[in-house]
Amino acid sequence: MDEFSRLSLHVPEPAVRPGDQPDFSNVKIPKAGSVPRPEVDVEPEAIRDLAYSIIRVLNREGEAVGPWAGLLSDEELLTGLRHMMLLRAFDARMLMAQRQGKTSFYMQHLGEEAVSCAFRRALRRGDMNFPTYRQAGLLIADDYPMVDMMNQIFSNELDPCHGRQLPVMYTSKEHGFFTISGNLATQYVQAVGWAMASAIKNDTRIAAGWIGDGSTAESDFHSSLVFASTYKAPVILNIVNNQWAISTFQGIARGGSGTFAARGLGFGIPALRVDGNDYLAVYAVARWAAERARRNLGPTLIEYVTYRVGAHSTSDDPSAYRPKTESEAWPLGDPVLRLKKHLILRGVWSDERHAQAEAEIMDQVIQAQKEAESHGTLHAGGRPSVRDIFEGVYAEMPPHIRRQRQKAGY
Repeated sequence: MDEFSRLSLHVPEPAVRPGDQPDFSNVKIPKAGSVPRPEVDVEPEAIRDLAYSIIRVLNREGEAVGPWAGLLSDEELLTGLRHMMLLRAFDARMLMAQRQGKTSFYMQHLGEEAVSCAFRRALRRGDMNFPTYRQAGLLIADDYPMVDMMNQIFSNELDPCHGRQLPVMYTSKEHGFFTISGNLATQYVQAVGWAMASAIKNDTRIAAGWIGDGSTAESDFHSSLVFASTYKAPVILNIVNNQWAISTFQGIARGGSGTFAARGLGFGIPALRVDGNDYLAVYAVARWAAERARRNLGPTLIEYVTYRVGAHSTSDDPSAYRPKTESEAWPLGDPVLRLKKHLILRGVWSDERHAQAEAEIMDQVIQAQKEAESHGTLHAGGRPSVRDIFEGVYAEMPPHIRRQRQKAGY
């Protein structure tokens, strides 16, 4: 072989490593309010450029501007702010509980609170989310009991999952929250299938699938887009691009597609990118996509551009693969502080009221934690019955499982 015929493999590299200066110059941020809002029944090919831009409502001054603004009242925005603050306080207490040995595992939402909290407010009762492990805001924003969430995290005697799930793997049919799977990308095929079944039954409910940037490299992601586009399933396909898939930067999964949203274009699916740290923008885009689904116009693919401030999980040390100050350099800011600034500008909030709300919310979370801990934690107090190991798999327990249960003394 001569030197010109030798092949080499391209391996994408992150722009910076631990110890380097954080650099987000590759994140092109358009001016707030500059991205047009198309009609809901627009043809996908007419809005191809929305897969490469970023829809934003809140500008640097805290004003809501542009065609995607004006959909939420002050009262609704105050509720949204409280939901994000509640999720953040919940995270802080549960992270501390894990460090104290009260649970084996926890995953934070720090910096991503607007994505799930705002999205949930755009859905209706009966719609079904197929989430990953970083969408607890879907439950918080739907007033799911926080004590039940903590019981599940502690795997205690009142754990709704009876100790059969990892901590943070919640489930609630009543609140439209499909059981979380630790295996990722399964959420997409399940969401598309559920949405297709809803349409076949002439129901009114839509589905939403959730995935991270790294999991778009899974085959389930692509097969889901085939079925969703072919059958015009009433589903919203969400990609939370928080820049990191555990310890792998988002460029590995994205490859040469430019953006994750752009992957929907090849399937004829309308694709949009939105500022995931802008509560108003997330709600507006989610509502637009939900209306498309309800009007039998088919699926929508949404990429939320955000940043995972904390570690991937309590088993992860991000300082090993990214600069410690990288989150401070993230150009889209903090979702809680941005909405707070907007509400202060509107004259319906203040720094004093925010501080008071933080204290009240933390007290609420602490009281819920005390109640949950009274029913047991990982290493102390009440636990689910061993009998539960054998329950909930078959509609009618087969003889061999019954015999196993009896041998276990149950």
